[in-house]
Formats: sequence, structure tokens, C-alpha cells
Amino acid sequence: MATTLDEKSGNAPLKFDRLDEKAFVATEPSNVDGAAISKDGMRVHPQPTADPLDPLNWSSFKKHTILAIVMYLYFMFTYITTTTVPSFPELQDSLGISYSQVNWTVAIPALGLAVGPLFWSSLADIYGRRIVFMVGTLIAFAATIGAAASKDYGGYMAARFFQGFGVSPAATVGMAVVMDLFFEHERGQKLGLWVLAIDTGLLAGPIIGGFMDLVSAEWIQWLTAILFAVLLVLEFAFMPETLYPRNFMLDRMPLESGEGTDIEKIGQLKADPARVELTRTSKLFFLNLRPVPGMRHPKPWDSVVRFILTFKYPIVVAGVLAYCFTWYWWVLTIITMIPAAYVQYSPQIQGLLFLGLLLGTVFSEMFMSGRLSDYIVAKLAKKNGGVRLPEMRLWLAYPAATLSAIGLVIWGVSVDQGYHWIVGQIAFFLFAAGIQMGNTVITSYIVDSYPLQSMSVITFYSVFLNLSAFASPFFIAPWQASSGFTWTFAAQGIITFFGAVPIFAALHRWGGSLRAVAGQPGWVNPEYDTM
Repeated sequence: MATTLDEKSGNAPLKFDRLDEKAFVATEPSNVDGAAISKDGMRVHPQPTADPLDPLNWSSFKKHTILAIVMYLYFMFTYITTTTVPSFPELQDSLGISYSQVNWTVAIPALGLAVGPLFWSSLADIYGRRIVFMVGTLIAFAATIGAAASKDYGGYMAARFFQGFGVSPAATVGMAVVMDLFFEHERGQKLGLWVLAIDTGLLAGPIIGGFMDLVSAEWIQWLTAILFAVLLVLEFAFMPETLYPRNFMLDRMPLESGEGTDIEKIGQLKADPARVELTRTSKLFFLNLRPVPGMRHPKPWDSVVRFILTFKYPIVVAGVLAYCFTWYWWVLTIITMIPAAYVQYSPQIQGLLFLGLLLGTVFSEMFMSGRLSDYIVAKLAKKNGGVRLPEMRLWLAYPAATLSAIGLVIWGVSVDQGYHWIVGQIAFFLFAAGIQMGNTVITSYIVDSYPLQSMSVITFYSVFLNLSAFASPFFIAPWQASSGFTWTFAAQGIITFFGAVPIFAALHRWGGSLRAVAGQPGWVNPEYDTM
């Protein structure tokens, strides 16, 4: 039977604070001896140990080096799907296909990205994050070489699928690494950076691909293969294992400092790692092929079972499906229609037209997403007696959906009316800023709602996010052909605002009650599950 952190660690058990008639939230006592606290006096989660091999105790430089590698892979997650967009005319000619069929070459890697998490997630909870990252990158590298060398449509599509399948660990396993390295109160900013990587990959891909198309369409894939090769070297050299048997080690190497420990001072309290004879994290073999010791592991098929069981938890289902199918999937409709909207420009200029999307994404992350989300939650938690609620993450959903909706409407009108290209860039900026904010909101919200099941809820999110990206290229070209740019993209803006906002408002109001009624899942992440 799965046991939660406090049941096994010897700390005081979780208590439940009544918030309203039906909603309850689990909080941890702030006066537990030896408990680590943040600089504002709140008890941190997860609780660190006194072990120097605990990823929470690693130096900031080491943590952020690993985060950079995770972001690199997540950048490639979407880079592979869109970097070929400027070469659509060459692909049509060389493969003998229609514009609708060339759109499908973007959809197929998204299918691999959707299927992959169901395969990789449990393996990463058994054998560790590092080996899954390296094997996945190797598959993506080999598939990219296949795509570069392919001469027929079927072979090209097969290679594109395995590109997506190989890079897919960046979603669920990448998020798990972020959770291994950082505390809950840092989560908004770090998940915001993680989301920034996927969004910049989506938008930087066509910019780079446009210039590589000056050489040839094949060299777009050869450059991608080089990027995967560099990533593989970085994973091999600088990415230690981060899956850590936290419950097991909290029993054997807890913090021993009295009333409470400022996390800034934990480095002064580290114990001798040899006190516990358990091979862990950076001491594991560099190509670990055995289950990580010190924890109970899921079965290889448990990621599929838990994906199905997650449908029992309405806030995850409603939040993820609302974001994916009223909001996010319009990203691929814009990206795949840019060559048709700006047919008068060369592939290189078309690639540069993605700059508005890229700038909106980066600006949003710097000023309007992860760090702002953490700030809002910290302020609201102080007013709520020090209790953090997942619904505090949802305040940013409203301006985010509004920005995306306005951007969609403006762009559709600007294309049909032949406005100056800068109008389209402003529209892209607004749309992308909203997408970045929204992505940070939904990932932070579902992880804060079920922190002990973070791998499962992010698997659920990743599958549907990529299924939405897979689906949209199939219908956008016929839709635009029948309705024109104005009404196609105005309709998308209307769906985004009047579809997403009411659902997130409902979650904001009743999310706590829905969570209480659904109860807690019957499983936890393996780091919180001892033998």
C-alpha cells in the first residue's frame, strides 16, 4: 500500500484545515522539530534530509545546470515539430504531396510526443531519470538521421513519429527532475522556465529552419541531429540521477537542528553520506540498468493504468482539457498557416515572422508568468493564515486567455485585410504571451493540487496537450479555405475566451470542493513510497 511522506518519515501527520463548507486542504505542521522552513517561516515541501546526495541539497549551480539540460530537451520537444515549416514547399515537391498532407508532417511527431509519456514515465520511476533521458535522446537522434535521409513520404512520416517518441521524456520525466531539484515555493518559477523551453522551441524552430532551408530542406534535419548529439553529450557528462528515495532517507538521515531550519542554512547541517549504505543519485552507476534502490517501484504499465484512473479527478480533467482544446491547439493552426498567409515572402522571411510569437513568450515568462505566479501565491497564502491553495495559481488564467483571444482575432483580420506585417507581429506577441501564462498556470495548478502524484498528472497533461497539437493540423487548412482567415481565427478567439475563462472560473470557485469529493489517489510518486 502506498504511504505518504509524513506517515513514513516520523514527522507529524498531515492535518486538514476546513476552508469552506466542503473544501479541505492538506497542510503540514509548521512546528515540527527539525523541519526545514523557508525564509518567510513557512514549512517547505518536500522536506530535505541532511544527506549531501539529496538533490534538494545540491548547489544552486548544479541544480540549474541540470535544469538547463532538461530545458534543452524540452526545447527540442517542439523544435522538431515546427522547424520544417519554412520548407513546406520543398517537402511538397520532393515527396509529391498536397498542402494538407505536408501539414500532417507536423502532426505525426506530435502523436509520438503524446504516446511517449505513457511508455517512458513508469520506466523513469523504476530505473531513474538519467537513463530514460539518454535512451530517448538516442532514439530521437537516430530518427532525425532517418528523416534527413528519407526519400519517400511513408519513411519520412515514420522517422518523424520516432523523433517525437524519442524526445517525449522531456515532458513528464523532465518535470519530475524539476520536482526532484526544487521546493514547492520555487515551483512556479521553475515550471515557468520549463514551459518557456517548450514554447520557445515551438517558435524558434521555424526561424532557424527558415535559414537552414537556404542550404536544403534536408539540412534542417541534419542540424537537428547535431543538436541531439550535443544534448546526448551533455546528459552523459553533466546530468546525474535525481530520483531520490526521500521517505527512506528521511527515516535514516533527517535534519537534526531543533525547532526549525532555514533552508538557506541546510548546507551547514549536512551529514556524512556513508552513514547510510544505499547507493543513490550521483553514486549510481553512470548507466544504471537496475531499479533505483530504497523505494517501491511501479509496474512498467502503471503509467497507462494511472492515466486512466486520473479521469476520476475532475479538476485535472477539466483544467487540462479546457486548456488543450479551447486554447493551446490554436498554436499549431497559426504555425502551419503562416506559409499560406504570407505566401509572398521567402521561407527565410516567413521564419522571421515567428519572432513576434517568440518575443511574446519570453516577455511573458520574464514579467507575467512563473515568478509572478509565485509572488501572487505567497501574498495570498499570508492572508490565508499561511495556507497555500492550488486555486491561487488560477488568477493569471483570466488575463492570459484574454490576451490569446485578442491576438487570434487581430491576426485573422490582418491577413484578410492585407495590413502591414507589424500588425500580425503584435497579434502574435499577444497570443504567445497568453499561451505562456496559461501553460504555466495549468501545470502549476495540477501539480500543486496533487504534488504526491505529480508524474501522473503531468503525464495526463502531456498526452492531451500533444493530442491537441496532433489534431489541429488535420482540420485547419479546410477550415480556412471555407471560412477565410478572419472568421477562422476570430472563431478561435471566441472559443478561447468563452470556453476557457468560464471553466477556469468554475475551478477557481469550486476546485477545492471537487478535490475533497474526489479524494486522494491511491498511489504516490516512488520517492515517497518505501518498501
